[in-house]
Amino acid sequence: MFGAFHPGPDDATPPGTGTLVLIGPREPGFWLHFTASPEYRDARPDPLDRWSKRVIGAVAQDWAGRALFPSDGPPWPPFIAWALRSGRTWQSPVGLLVHDQAGLFVSYRGALALPGRLDLPATPPRLCDSCADQPCRTACPVDALGEIYDIPACHAFLDQPQGRACLETGCAARRACPISQSYGRMAEQSAFHMASFHP
Repeated sequence: MFGAFHPGPDDATPPGTGTLVLIGPREPGFWLHFTASPEYRDARPDPLDRWSKRVIGAVAQDWAGRALFPSDGPPWPPFIAWALRSGRTWQSPVGLLVHDQAGLFVSYRGALALPGRLDLPATPPRLCDSCADQPCRTACPVDALGEIYDIPACHAFLDQPQGRACLETGCAARRACPISQSYGRMAEQSAFHMASFHP
């Protein structure tokens, strides 16, 4: 569970939602579990999306709720707004979302729209505010992050031999985050996502 909130009228959740729960990969262990799945091994497109829909869909059924996914749409569910609304995610100094446990490696595989109002824990402090060095600010080799994400500069760097480390182990800024470093995400998972971002 990567966060949850009780929706209001402006939160764009399905009618009757009492609690929206955001679901993300639990590390360490998620990647080994996913790569043993039939979706990963069947060589068909979008294995992680298909795995997410199967697994989170089953949880939604068990809880008499509805499963929602970032790939649903158009219209696309507002996962970024929901993440910020949960209080467990905020905008990092480099503009990317950062999560209180996953750091800059945060990703949402889906959400559960549940009919009841669950008791929710207090939201944690914004850890970036107490991060003295903020290494994410200087980690990007081409300074592509900031107020505006310079996607062309990032792709151009990834095309160069120097970009191999980012392709094989994940974005340098994401890896530099102290929260990310304590999360236990495997380099192979980052490489999988980078291959989707930069085929």
